[in-house]
Amino acid sequence: MGKVSKKRKDALSKVDKMKLYSLDEAADLVKEITYTKFDASVDLDVKLGVDPRQANQMVRGVASLPHGTGKDVRVLVLCTPDKEEEAKAAGADHVGLDDYIEKISGGWVDVDVIITMPSVMAKIGKLGRILGPRNLMPNPKSGTVTMDVAKAVEEVKAGKIDFKVDKTGIIHSSIGKVSFSPDKIKENATEFVMTLHRLKPSAAKGTYFQSITLSSTMSPGIKVDVKSIAGI
Repeated sequence: MGKVSKKRKDALSKVDKMKLYSLDEAADLVKEITYTKFDASVDLDVKLGVDPRQANQMVRGVASLPHGTGKDVRVLVLCTPDKEEEAKAAGADHVGLDDYIEKISGGWVDVDVIITMPSVMAKIGKLGRILGPRNLMPNPKSGTVTMDVAKAVEEVKAGKIDFKVDKTGIIHSSIGKVSFSPDKIKENATEFVMTLHRLKPSAAKGTYFQSITLSSTMSPGIKVDVKSIAGI
């Protein structure tokens, strides 16, 4: 086992693993226990009482965080020539079609989000084995397959995030940066959890929110009391 650093020990000493913290407390504490020299991401892990193997219990959607993620999201728009200027004006980092399909086929995936149009999905389908495992495949449900590519680009750049429950029933997402104020961290976390609340499958039985954990890059996890989140 590797040696635990002094800062890591200090961070661990400040988190009571047996305690459920209010979201207010957790938003303050996550800043206090982060010692990275870079602006670490703030992450939320939510364990849901669903069985993702059942189609009627799959939880997937998008959330628009009020304060964004703090991350410079790299966006690729795969579109027809008549939409290229529109996509560029909206702030897309890469715009094109056949040339980028060829690049991706060769292994290039240096983007965070891919947006496209319904009319070109047939061309993109063959990239599924590359894009699927990286959660980059455009999907109408997440708003990344649309005729209004400019709006989609603007929303992603402003803090719209795509999420999907994994096979263990957990949804993991970055909801901001440690440099955010505690209020901004709290408001982004609340919006994300409320979005999950609205997407609760009718087939899900028992406790829906089984656990919520807030953390930052390399920090210990802070268990959040679900009841402390307004609206739940």
